[in-house]
Amino acid sequence: MARMTQRRKIHRFRLDGSGTELPVRFKEDVIAAEEPLEIRLGGRSFAVTMRTPGDDFDLVAGFLVSEGVIRDQSELVSLRFCAGGPGEEQTFNVVDAQLRPDVRPPDTMRHVYTSSSCGICGTESIEAVRKTQHFDPSADPLTVPVDVVAGLPDRLREAQAVFEKTGGVHAAGLFRVDAGEPELLCLREDVGRHNAVDKVVGWALRQGLLPLRGTVLQVSGRASFELVQKAALAGIPVLSAVSAPSSLAIDLATETGVALVGFNRGDTLNVYAGRNRLDRPAVTEARLRVGAGQ
Repeated sequence: MARMTQRRKIHRFRLDGSGTELPVRFKEDVIAAEEPLEIRLGGRSFAVTMRTPGDDFDLVAGFLVSEGVIRDQSELVSLRFCAGGPGEEQTFNVVDAQLRPDVRPPDTMRHVYTSSSCGICGTESIEAVRKTQHFDPSADPLTVPVDVVAGLPDRLREAQAVFEKTGGVHAAGLFRVDAGEPELLCLREDVGRHNAVDKVVGWALRQGLLPLRGTVLQVSGRASFELVQKAALAGIPVLSAVSAPSSLAIDLATETGVALVGFNRGDTLNVYAGRNRLDRPAVTEARLRVGAGQ
């Protein structure tokens, strides 16, 4: 976790409501790290993203899945850190991916900066973002008791080690829920929501687990278009978020067969797409109101 967090000196004020000025306290705070990562394909620059260092190979692998470049573990020959240029110091901020010779690289290299808050910056249109799907989430027969889905945010939060220290990162957790108690397969944290998801998907690709049938992806923030797209491209049938989805996220979830849950906050949740995947609660008494006004 060394590179995932940093320490910074801060000035802390404490206000007690009395109008009396309290002494300034000098101390250190633990901060989530953010650094650029350049992604290269066969030595050629492909993209630069801002991310929290750590699990970088998973991030690159997942990013390539999300970009529609690869879909199988065998298509990714190797990943390695390299220096930015001749004679430059090794910063571990450049990763070169070597693809299998028969895997066609993108027609145009992106050469764009991607911020930690945007997974699709630099794309020219929504149509360009709708990558060709290799897997079909709608064909997955998975159904999940609604109370099992409702319990996933707490499971995710309990496993967030970096958030516990910094309060400044998003998380994505992949749960297998097709047999009994949900099993947390992989959790990744990052300053970028989309990076956290890419790290999970990249882990799964490198483990040879795609498509991710029988799983639920729980995320700590909102459900944007790009997160639904990443779930669909990985074959994940259910995406659950603790906050709101966007209208385009709902449209894409409906189109691709991904069940989309939002505002998943313990005693209520809303289902925006794929209602058929949510079963009645596994508990005897239903504790949840699913959807508005129910």
